[in-house]
Amino acid sequence: MSTESNKAIIRRYREICNADQLDKLSDVLAENFVPHSLLPGMTPSLETYKQIHQMAKAAFPDLLVTTEEILAEGDKVVERWTQTMTHTGAPFMNIPPSNKPITFTGISIYRVANGKIVEHWANMDMFGMMAQMGAIPVSGM
Repeated sequence: MSTESNKAIIRRYREICNADQLDKLSDVLAENFVPHSLLPGMTPSLETYKQIHQMAKAAFPDLLVTTEEILAEGDKVVERWTQTMTHTGAPFMNIPPSNKPITFTGISIYRVANGKIVEHWANMDMFGMMAQMGAIPVSGM
């Protein structure tokens, strides 16, 4: 597949996640999809990924990820993104809802094969997110 086709798959993936349409994830994620950036003790699988998504949406019902930039080479696609949300739902990692707006950034790397995402790695500003939630004391926030 071309790099432009691979980028289109990532854009479609982002649309599906933002619309909370987990039933359509099989359109873009391979059956043997492996998410590499999980919390310790989690089994890397498509089902685990869906559970993480559901947990995040329960805590942050207005969660939205905006693609800022997307680059591709070979079978890899890199997405630089910004996530905005408000902690108005369920507790997150035992942190009660703060009702605070949260914005943080991250970078995802995807490996695409046969028209589907087969692997995903992510690096995100979890410290910034936790500080904005009030879970980490930071002067001036």
